[in-house]
Amino acid sequence: MRQGKVFYKDSFAGTITETDDGDFLFQYNQAYIREHPNDFICFTMPVTEVTFRDNRLFPFFEGLIPEGWLLDIASKSWKININDRMGLLLACCQNCIGAVSVVPISEE
Repeated sequence: MRQGKVFYKDSFAGTITETDDGDFLFQYNQAYIREHPNDFICFTMPVTEVTFRDNRLFPFFEGLIPEGWLLDIASKSWKININDRMGLLLACCQNCIGAVSVVPISEE
């Protein structure tokens, strides 16, 4: 299982998880729900206590991953297969352009 902390601007918004079964989960942080009820990270994921689940990486997070020549450089530099979308998200999206960033949670 791999996880990342999702930040919206400077606030910890929630956690994205890839389960051992290959499903993807996103859940907003309880404090974020209380303090930022209208600051959703994307239109398809409104601020709610419901856990979002899909068998593919959510399109919003997919859009954070680099493309083209930058994807090639990232994949080769970190030795991550270009089909490992969660691996690329965790490796490449800690300092994205825009309001959202994803910081890996170590498995220790």
